Amino acid sequence: MFKRFLSAPIDWVLLIIPIILTVSGVITIYTITFAQEKSGLATSQIIFASIGLVAMVVAMFSDYRHFRALANVLYLLGVLMLVLLIPPLAAKIPFTLKIFGAYRWLDLGFFQLQPGEIFKLIAAIFGAKILTQHIGLINWKKTLAFILFSALPILLVLVQPDLGTASVVLVVFAACFLAARPSGRIVTLILALFLIALPLVWANLKPYQQNRVETLLNPSSDPQGQGYNVRQSLIAVGSGGLTGRGFGQGSQTVLNFLPVAHTDFVFAGFAEATGFIGSMVVIFLYVLLIYRAINIAGISTDKFGQLLAIAIAAKFMYQVTVHIGMNLGLLPVTGIPLPFMSGGGTSLIIDLLCIGVLQSIHIRHKKIGFR
Repeated sequence: MFKRFLSAPIDWVLLIIPIILTVSGVITIYTITFAQEKSGLATSQIIFASIGLVAMVVAMFSDYRHFRALANVLYLLGVLMLVLLIPPLAAKIPFTLKIFGAYRWLDLGFFQLQPGEIFKLIAAIFGAKILTQHIGLINWKKTLAFILFSALPILLVLVQPDLGTASVVLVVFAACFLAARPSGRIVTLILALFLIALPLVWANLKPYQQNRVETLLNPSSDPQGQGYNVRQSLIAVGSGGLTGRGFGQGSQTVLNFLPVAHTDFVFAGFAEATGFIGSMVVIFLYVLLIYRAINIAGISTDKFGQLLAIAIAAKFMYQVTVHIGMNLGLLPVTGIPLPFMSGGGTSLIIDLLCIGVLQSIHIRHKKIGFR
């Protein structure tokens, strides 16, 4: 296996960047949680990273095209797990977890599984599978079918409620659809319908979700609630200065002024520790990672591989943009994790597995012997 690893045409940049980001995330989580006597979160993150790295290597040397054959089964299993988290049903199931007022986790005893995170990858696989044979040939009937298949898991995630994860799944499906080159008329109509539906979406948002948007437009409207979180995040980022205050030295994170700093605001915690220079380095690494993912889509001669790589690239791009944006007060706080760096087992394992899938596409289109 080791010889095969070294001889494979691996995209080493795409392999090294996630490892650097994961290590940075573990260090940030440890320094944030140590003063709060929650250093076990960093230990758990190391365990999750180890599992994720194994999954990544297995995916690298497996043929990604097997996912195409499994797409329908994965979709059905993913939907089934999401159905278990519908609030009225989840309340009656002993192995579901309600945290911060939402049913998002299945408690397996040894691991708390978050089906919404898993469905981010399932959406990429399933979307790529059902559109592969229709690139450039999408009509209204196929568009409606794709919308229905996409809407089901998105609605199931929304009722948990988890607006952030639902938006990621939506972006992944949308990326697959746009990459399949629908006509301009179809895209225009979908955008028009989306804009028309926005008032209805707004009316059905939870009060706290509406409050997050209102706080973005007017940070002083809720100084002790959502406005407080954003303000503390901005203070943490600003206090880092040019070179940072050092890990474990930042007052916002160490003194617990910054809420859920190891998940929703991990970028702010890292920025406080490493400053403007460290923040820009991390942003550059993310940009380079997304570029490499898009490049893999370009070299793939297999349409399924193209769509799959584009969908995964869109997932990373959206999550990075929204997470950093909400940490800087530019976007509403939605709880979207920063890939590889935010605390959370399911999200980290899925992110590393996505890298393994990208590497599998790269390997099989760079060297004939690996097809």
